[in-house]
Amino acid sequence: MRPMGPVIRRAEPADAEAGAWCHLLCWREAYAGLVEPGLLAERTSDIERRVERWTSALAAGVVRWIAVDSGDDVSVRDRVVGFASAGTSRDEDAPTELELYAIYTRAAWWGTGLGARLFEAAVGDEPASLWVLEGNARARAFYRRLGFVEDGSTVDEPFFDVPEIRMVRPGG
Repeated sequence: MRPMGPVIRRAEPADAEAGAWCHLLCWREAYAGLVEPGLLAERTSDIERRVERWTSALAAGVVRWIAVDSGDDVSVRDRVVGFASAGTSRDEDAPTELELYAIYTRAAWWGTGLGARLFEAAVGDEPASLWVLEGNARARAFYRRLGFVEDGSTVDEPFFDVPEIRMVRPGG
């Protein structure tokens, strides 16, 4: 019998290929209409490089939480349907010690509560900060529901060539 929804667990090195596919496919789905189409296609076309990045990160002990669709008929490309990762803030002016580095779910899972489950695994009730594409209204609304507010900080995100804003969930 198939479980109700994906199982969330910590990623292991053996999950690198499935996680990498999820990463690229989530970018394609989430950033369509937000990133110039040619650049998005270019940045999401190198699965081998993304697998290498996932492999080295997981081997180095980076914590990534994955949502796994464990059906027997699921291809490696569709096995991981979401992921989240958090850790020590990378900002010099960090408003919190914890930063949510990434959280994505495949479009088919938007609105199902899977993102909130991944967020709970990666961040829980801790104060945290994150960076989100300024034009990503859907993601910004999701973060607001989790208690985040924009703090006025912006950067130009070079990988996708779009502006990002910082959002913060204070403690207490």
